[in-house]
Amino acid sequence: MKTLFKSLKITLVFCVFFSVFYILILWLFAQVAGPNKGNAEVATLDGKVVGAANVGQMFTKDIYFWGRPSCAGDGYDASSSSGSNKGPTNPEYLAEVEARIDTFLVHHPYLSRKDVPAEMVTASASGLDPNITPQCAYVQVKRVAQARGLTENQVKEIVDQSVEKPLLGIFGTEKINVLKLNIALKRINNQTLGGVPVRIVLVIYCGSNKQGWTGRCSF
Repeated sequence: MKTLFKSLKITLVFCVFFSVFYILILWLFAQVAGPNKGNAEVATLDGKVVGAANVGQMFTKDIYFWGRPSCAGDGYDASSSSGSNKGPTNPEYLAEVEARIDTFLVHHPYLSRKDVPAEMVTASASGLDPNITPQCAYVQVKRVAQARGLTENQVKEIVDQSVEKPLLGIFGTEKINVLKLNIALKRINNQTLGGVPVRIVLVIYCGSNKQGWTGRCSF
């Protein structure tokens, strides 16, 4: 009996330590050493939070750069993060890819089929990838420029400025955060189309709940 009580005391001490103090230590460490003080990085526009920087958003209009396809729920649903789980020889998967290529070419008629980047027609394993490669952004420059009434050089310059280099120059590859890129476009798009001032409204999935970033907001 004495051994039993001793074991229960040890168990209680460890439960308190690992459920309270251990988490507190990690939180304090993140506040000092972690990026963004250990909090989720958010993207803002005009002082308003418009999305989570590390969770992709769904863009489909020609005035925006597009991210990769997503199989997470209805698209970029953080509460349903997943890929399609279909193999590269699965007939349904191949049909989906072909359909995505066809859709991409409808909006980018200046490209040939072989010029469509593979990542623009294939989903990531998580379905939440917020980034694309610079190549994927550059093939969209002409479409976005035409839709916004900007020159290709203007849009390309914004893309160039949005390229994130590998960590320390060696870890990872060059990438572009699609949400941040579209925010940069929004900030410079105080132009007029046909002499009429235009306010572009962007609707994305952003809000938050216990499962992750969901809901809708606009800017």
